[in-house]
Amino acid sequence: MSTNHIKIVAENRKARHSYFIEDTYEAGMVLLGTEVKSLRLGRVNLKDSYARIKKGEVFIHQMHIAAYPFAYYDNHDPLRKRKLLLHKNEIKKLYGKVNEKGFSLIPLRVYFQNGKAKLTIALARGKRKYDKRETIRRRDQQRDLERSKKDY
Repeated sequence: MSTNHIKIVAENRKARHSYFIEDTYEAGMVLLGTEVKSLRLGRVNLKDSYARIKKGEVFIHQMHIAAYPFAYYDNHDPLRKRKLLLHKNEIKKLYGKVNEKGFSLIPLRVYFQNGKAKLTIALARGKRKYDKRETIRRRDQQRDLERSKKDY
């Protein structure tokens, strides 16, 4: 009887607006103790963060985990790069795709699964301005359709 308990800490809502999501991967994170405690308090920001592959390892950059307020000393650097834990074959696949034109690794959300901090990263291609307008128009049409259904 295993319960797969998931507690979402932070989500990158802007990612789906700015990128076409091709594929998603679940990764563990190498964190310090104060970072985990700060995550449990929900003090993380994924805005402007991205992942890079360097020497066969994946690192997340610009993910802001606020300093833990109750740490007496030896607090972490909020913007330090953190290593992501992925399988070697996943890293090879991602490396091949990222080297193609226009692909990026974007974090979508941070969550705890069975007490372990996880990160969902997406293989994404940037949207152009007209793509974003198209997405907004489609979303507005869907909302209007739902409203008209509700009225009847």
